Amino acid sequence: MFLYGMSLMSGGLQKMAGNRMRSVMAKMTSNYFTCILTGIVVTAMVQSSTATTLLIVSFVNAGLLALGSAIAVIMGANIGTTVTAWIFALSFGAGSFSVGTIAVPLMFLAFLLMNTKKQKNLGEFVMGFAFLFLGISLLKQTSTVLLDNDGVHHFLSTLSGYGAWSIFLFLVAGAVITFMLQSSATATVITMMLVAEKLIPFDMATAMILGSNLGTTITSNIAATVANQSAQRTARAHFLFNLIGVVLTLLCFRPFIKLVGMTVEAIGFPNPATISFDGADKETADALAASLPYSVAVLHTVFNVITTLILVGFIPQLVKIVTWMVPNKGENKETHRLKYIRVGKIATGDLALNSAKLEVAEFGRICHKELGYIRAAINATKLQDFEAADKKLVQYEEITDNIEREIAVYLREVSGNELSTDGLARVRELYRIIGEMESLGDSGETIGKIIARLWGHDGKFTENMLARLNNMLDLLDNAYAAMEHNLSTPIVELENIDNSESAEKAINEYRDRLREEHLTNIEKSTYPYETGSFYMDLVNCLEKMGDFIINISQSVLEAKTA
Repeated sequence: MFLYGMSLMSGGLQKMAGNRMRSVMAKMTSNYFTCILTGIVVTAMVQSSTATTLLIVSFVNAGLLALGSAIAVIMGANIGTTVTAWIFALSFGAGSFSVGTIAVPLMFLAFLLMNTKKQKNLGEFVMGFAFLFLGISLLKQTSTVLLDNDGVHHFLSTLSGYGAWSIFLFLVAGAVITFMLQSSATATVITMMLVAEKLIPFDMATAMILGSNLGTTITSNIAATVANQSAQRTARAHFLFNLIGVVLTLLCFRPFIKLVGMTVEAIGFPNPATISFDGADKETADALAASLPYSVAVLHTVFNVITTLILVGFIPQLVKIVTWMVPNKGENKETHRLKYIRVGKIATGDLALNSAKLEVAEFGRICHKELGYIRAAINATKLQDFEAADKKLVQYEEITDNIEREIAVYLREVSGNELSTDGLARVRELYRIIGEMESLGDSGETIGKIIARLWGHDGKFTENMLARLNNMLDLLDNAYAAMEHNLSTPIVELENIDNSESAEKAINEYRDRLREEHLTNIEKSTYPYETGSFYMDLVNCLEKMGDFIINISQSVLEAKTA
């Protein structure tokens, strides 16, 4: 119930935020302080560092966020995720209240909101909070089943008896629990229960929290093994950040615990570093036990804040390290494979559309690359050169078909989740865009067939024809560039598509000019009618490609207005 509540709450908030969250993330600058603050705020809101990390990966992939800035956001996300620990402390620590008592009223409020059209996502968010509180309450009530077990007591006391090795054992335990449950938050609440019930000392609880910070990076690194280089580097940076922090903390373990103890004492609770249960009177022991959950929350926060303060000055070095760990594989190896949706579908459909948009932008770059082979086919002076270019055009037709199909499958999966209104509009426009791009791929093969017929009739374009066709290709090149710019621009920042409209107008005007010129040349018998027919077929086909390109930019703009 607790984990489901976190998921529901996060999903509802992400849907409510919609483009506003994407806008905030997209407008981040290279100012590391701003990036860290953004990571803190976003993660504290969605209660999930994983969701924040996936957003970061998508922006790095799009080139909207430099890797160094992404690392700064991850640092902030690690601080933001400590908010969850403080929610737990309020439930388990001194002066805590039974959060379960407000869960049912929250469910009733959420039910009312979810049955309204405009506040449905807010209702999902509130329902998530209700399940979160109810889950915490039940965890607290039923913890005695485990914590009062003599076998558990004996096992934990045995683990605590190995001196410095016990720290390592509890660190591994924290990492394993986090990895198995896919939640550092759950590992934190387990640690709080153990330390509050006096089953483990505070230094062992510290080791478990350090382990949970390592364990939370394992999942993202495993997922990134099948992702692109940007995702892999971002995941490695997250792991390095936490690993360096853990190593530094272990090297200064006792001073770190003293610092945490002084911080806890400064906010009005007993110092867990200087006061122990052994020899303490009942009142002091009870006060210490009640304050230990707050102590765990403090150490979680202090660890991430100090690690961030130390490493923020070494972000350029971290970028170099992760770049060395994940070297460039070369563009050719990934050119014709889906890159961005391999990162994995995000829990909510609206955020999953970010990955789809990135993949569509990459699809546009692949279509643009095909233009080079069209140019090679038109200008080939030898049959073997034309055949080589034509083979590439046939291959690209197959590639565009496959990419369209795979993106469509992905969009269908995303549509299976509940989407916001703007999310549904974006899905429709993305379907339209990939259809237009597939038509661009078909156009390349059609052009190859026209030129093949010309070669079959022993025909040859005149130098004037080739010059005109190359001018047309240059205009198409400009149209592709405008299309790519519009696709890669965040939808919230796209003001207009004047660039694409100007390029389309230039193509149409040039087509009309060539049409009039062709009629004049036919009347004067400047070139054979059959050659002129093939020539105009190419001109019309290239102009039709311009139509497909402008349709793509129009679809991007319509997704925003919708």
